[in-house]
Amino acid sequence: MSCSKIVIWIRAFRLHFVMPAVMSALLGSVIAWSQGYPFHVLNFLLVLLGITFNSMGLNMLDDVIDFRNAADRNIKNKKNPYSGGSGVLTDNLLSPSELLAASILCFTATSFTGIYFLWACGWPVFFLALIGLLSSIFYTLPPIKFGYRGFGELGLLVNFGPVLVLGAYYVQARGFAMEPLLASLILGLIMWSMIIVNEIPDYDDDRNARKWNLVARFGRPAGLLLYILGLVAAYLVLVLMVLAGVSSPLVLLGLISLPWALHSILVAARFLDNPLRIAPANLSIIKAHTATGLGLIVSYLVDGIMQ
Repeated sequence: MSCSKIVIWIRAFRLHFVMPAVMSALLGSVIAWSQGYPFHVLNFLLVLLGITFNSMGLNMLDDVIDFRNAADRNIKNKKNPYSGGSGVLTDNLLSPSELLAASILCFTATSFTGIYFLWACGWPVFFLALIGLLSSIFYTLPPIKFGYRGFGELGLLVNFGPVLVLGAYYVQARGFAMEPLLASLILGLIMWSMIIVNEIPDYDDDRNARKWNLVARFGRPAGLLLYILGLVAAYLVLVLMVLAGVSSPLVLLGLISLPWALHSILVAARFLDNPLRIAPANLSIIKAHTATGLGLIVSYLVDGIMQ
């Protein structure tokens, strides 16, 4: 495979949407370790492998379905790089059949990791893995295609939050707890906001394709409000975890992402109707999610070392 072909496939994977999933798995694993549970390296690596394949499969299948429904249109000089799919189909760099085959391979690899965890850790984590896999497949795939019916944002909140964090926590701790559940809501809510602000530039194309996500259904101003509410809720959960004594004050390190979140809100509000000029808001929320996740992970690492 040539270098140019590799670059094209990396573009198709949309790794900037894979990293949030990895961040959630890291967080769940580190929380378990900080609570004194022995760290299972193999389980940790297989979780990362499974969610990486699952995320790439979701991204590619989403591209194929949106392309067939004309939801993604790559108009020269009018393409926001953080919304509307990878562009490998609209640019004729790969065929839908190639992307679909790669997606099936990714979901198959994810299934094998799920079967392993059924054997190694039992039904609870397998159930979470099954939720994640089926949610990814039917995000845009008919007849369910819940991403086209206004439930995609909630699905991503649940999967990138509780499903991933609690799943990664369970394979280390062999149980569930309130602290990882609350921590998972922080990343899940920021993911909700990330999806909302990425839907704003696609408003016209999504409506034309009858992709009735929340922004297409209720409009850009409502989308901005939902976006802000998601971020406010995320930071509120973080602060309340400390005030309620659920977590150490160290987790406030997650607030390091606030400047990027505020920048994203200001840019989105100013350029709500401009798909190109809103792009810095899309980038800033990716940075905010990453900074929040890293802040939380570092705080639990430090907490574990100090105990």
